[in-house]
Amino acid sequence: MQKSIERIAGDSEGVSYEFPVFRFGGTDKAAPSAYLQAALHAGELPGVVAIDALMPMLEKAEAEGRIKGNITIVPQANPIGRAQYHFGEHQGRFHLGTRTNFNRGFPLLAAADVELLPDTTLGTADQRLKSRLLQLSIGHDIVLDLHCDDEGLAYLYVHTSLWPAMADCAAAMGVDAVILWDEDTDGTFEGASITPYLNLPAEVARFDRRVATTVEYRGILDVDGALAGADAEGLYRLLVARGVVLDQALSTPGSLTGPNSFTGPSSFTGFVAPLENIDMMPAPRAGAVLYDVKPGDRVAKGALLATIVHAPGEAGGRTQVFARQAGIILTRRSRRIIRAGEDLLKLVGDSKSADARSGTLED
Repeated sequence: MQKSIERIAGDSEGVSYEFPVFRFGGTDKAAPSAYLQAALHAGELPGVVAIDALMPMLEKAEAEGRIKGNITIVPQANPIGRAQYHFGEHQGRFHLGTRTNFNRGFPLLAAADVELLPDTTLGTADQRLKSRLLQLSIGHDIVLDLHCDDEGLAYLYVHTSLWPAMADCAAAMGVDAVILWDEDTDGTFEGASITPYLNLPAEVARFDRRVATTVEYRGILDVDGALAGADAEGLYRLLVARGVVLDQALSTPGSLTGPNSFTGPSSFTGFVAPLENIDMMPAPRAGAVLYDVKPGDRVAKGALLATIVHAPGEAGGRTQVFARQAGIILTRRSRRIIRAGEDLLKLVGDSKSADARSGTLED
């Protein structure tokens, strides 16, 4: 395993940022390669601790000569966001200098060629960071961007071109749900990872071999040793299933054994839904949120989802919010204060949402 340090020039003299990159060299040039990064939104740490738990497993595999494909790992992908605090509160989702989401504005290249990356010499620090992260990932068959939600189930965002071929990955990781999307106009990292292949012939794009996904590891407070270990095992199973790592104890690629056993795509037991089925449920009033549902609950149309206390102690000071359609609660807010118009939760409906959103769901 080799460690290198990447440095990103800041926007003023004497300021720069750095982050480590770990590389495992594969023994088989024909084997798939993998790129894993975490904490692009710098305060989202479940993926960071999952990688921390994964590294010893990969080091053991390397020592035993079982790393078949090249693996590149960036445990903390956003040193700019890590350093951002405002009045004692960490701000890792948006670059304070440009007000841009760190997971937006990645270049959507016409081909997987680093020569096509824009020149960011005169750009901003966050643009230089995005360009470098994409450069590190280009050329890998498997690209995993590890995130988390506020409070939620474990789920994946997957482009429709990769489903159901990626069902083995979802099963290996043990996630609860898969959300399918087909258009990225905002330049997410995942979108930038799959866009170069969308206009290629199927035999060149190799969607049966390719993996590109945003992994949402439950909620932002789910930074826990046991969960990290389980998530690391899921990542390891995926690498074995796709032939990046050899592990006879897990049988052959595509057929793993054990407590999370699966055999091929049909064994994924979570639910799958298109992005357009998600109801975000904006709050009609500002106030304190009292939830009546939690992630994983199935609700009927008209079910009470939450009550907003907007005028405490007064008659009529509560406003109830009801489900527009039947479905499953995917996520909800971790904070219980809300402004009018902010989203209360993600409800994955049984049919298309009345206000279906294309592209990304949130800023």
